[in-house]
Amino acid sequence: MTLFHLILVAALQGVTEFLPISSSGHLILLPGLTGLDDQGLAIDVAVHVGTLAAVVLYFRRDVAGAVAGVPRLLTGRADTPGARLALLLLIATLPVMAAGLALRLAGLDAALRSVAVVGWTTLGFGVVLWVADRFAPAARGAGDWSLRHAAILGLWQAVALIPGTSRSGICITGARFLGYTRHGAAKLAMLMSIPTILASGGLLAIEVAAEADAQLARDGAIAAAFAFVAALAALAAMMRLLQRVSFTPYVLYRIALGAALLIWAYA
Repeated sequence: MTLFHLILVAALQGVTEFLPISSSGHLILLPGLTGLDDQGLAIDVAVHVGTLAAVVLYFRRDVAGAVAGVPRLLTGRADTPGARLALLLLIATLPVMAAGLALRLAGLDAALRSVAVVGWTTLGFGVVLWVADRFAPAARGAGDWSLRHAAILGLWQAVALIPGTSRSGICITGARFLGYTRHGAAKLAMLMSIPTILASGGLLAIEVAAEADAQLARDGAIAAAFAFVAALAALAAMMRLLQRVSFTPYVLYRIALGAALLIWAYA
C-alpha cells in the first residue's frame, strides 16, 4: 500500500471509530468511492490497535481501575469500583461476541457489507439517535451504570454488527434512552469499546497471522500510529463538545450520507 492510502485509511478509522457515524461503514465504502484497493484484514487489525490505544490512554484511570479489579472479580467479588466496572464491561461485551460468532458461522457477515445496507443503517439509526437525544431524560451519569443497564447496552451494541449502524452511536443511543447524560452516554460507549475492540481485533489477528511479513508489519505500524493520533484527537474533541452541544450535527451528517448512499445504491 502507498503511504497516502495508509494515512487515508488510518485517519478515517481514527476519526470515525468514536464518533457516532460508523467507522466500519466508512471503511467498507472507501474502496468503492475512491477506486483504491481494499486495505485488507491486516491493516484493519492495525488501525483497530491504534484506536484501542487511544481510548485506553484517554480513559486510563478507569481502565487502570478495571484491570486492577479483575483479580478480585475472579474470586467472585465485585465489591470495589474497579471490580464492578470490570464486571459491567464483561456483561456488556458478551452479547456482541455471541452475535458476532453466530453471524460468522452463518456466513451472514459478508452478506451485510453492501452500500444499500450501510445507507439504510446510517440514515435510520441516525434518526433513532436524534429521537433518543431529543426526548430522553438526562438524569444519570456514567457512575450510575448498573448490571441491568450493562446487559441492555450489550444488546444495543450487538446491533452494531450490521455495517453502518455505528458501535459508538448505537451504544450512545441506548444509553440516552436509559436516561444517561450525553457525556455519560458517550463515556460508557467508549469504555464498552475497549473489550469489544480487543475481542474483534484478536479474532482478525488470528486470521492474518500466517500472512505477516516485514512489509506488512511496516504498513501496519504506520497505520496504527496515524489511527492512534486521529482517534485521540477526535475522542478528546467530542467529549469536550458534548459539554455544550447535542448529537444533532452527527445526526445531520448521517442523514445526508445515508441518503446519498441510497441514491447511489439504487440509481
